[in-house]
Amino acid sequence: MKRYTYLVFGILILFTFSSCEQDGSRSEISKIALRDIGNQLLLSNQDSTSLILPVIKLDNQTYEIAFQQELTFEPDALVSIVEHSLNKTNLPEQYRVEVLQCSDKEVAYSYEMKNDKEKSIIPCAGRTLPLNCYTIQIRFESNKKQSSLSYLWLIIPLLISIGFIFRIKKKASKTQVDSLYYKIGNYKFDKDQSKLLYIEKEIGLSKKECELLEILCDNLNDVVKRDELSKRIWEDHGVFVGRSLDTYISKLRKKLKEDTSIKITNVHGVGYKLEVTKS
Repeated sequence: MKRYTYLVFGILILFTFSSCEQDGSRSEISKIALRDIGNQLLLSNQDSTSLILPVIKLDNQTYEIAFQQELTFEPDALVSIVEHSLNKTNLPEQYRVEVLQCSDKEVAYSYEMKNDKEKSIIPCAGRTLPLNCYTIQIRFESNKKQSSLSYLWLIIPLLISIGFIFRIKKKASKTQVDSLYYKIGNYKFDKDQSKLLYIEKEIGLSKKECELLEILCDNLNDVVKRDELSKRIWEDHGVFVGRSLDTYISKLRKKLKEDTSIKITNVHGVGYKLEVTKS
């Protein structure tokens, strides 16, 4: 779980960096678009030689164009030039334009463009601004709610996918844990913990009971010879007690008695067989 928490955290950081990178890219595109606006305004003044001063980013949404020479223009020409230049980019279609006088920073002209053109405010379109020194500020009104929702729609499927992967991993992990058990009817035999599990009941096993039951489980429904059992459990450890095998078989039968589908059969003169009958 901890690993997946780190993964989600890492993805959120990635989205944050991605957002910052997009903001940086938009800033550069905005400056290019504004230089194009400045160039078109100068050309409309029959000026192809004077300079457009460096575009200044005033804040995350506002940019300013300044000119080397004075200029004059009609507001409707400005509206058309700005719209044409911005349409070449993927910048927000909602923005506010202000034309400021260099001398006193008073607003000589301004208008606001909305996504819905009918709601745009474009006053005094036919009144020419006199020759003067102007700066032009454009403020992009990005739809923050829409932007946030866009990221949300990206993140939600990602988190669902991670949750789905985590669930699969969890199931796989559970299967792996279950594979450490021997399934005997309704019992689970945990050889590492030396115990039997029956529903919510735990039944402890001795070391010898554990070794014996493991051999029988590995040979489920097959006869295991007495000699093999005795040798592997007792003789291999340098100890042999004649009646020990029968004693431990008897103990295992008692501990497995809760499930009547399980029985340890004594095949006379041969050995023992652990049987589980299917219901």
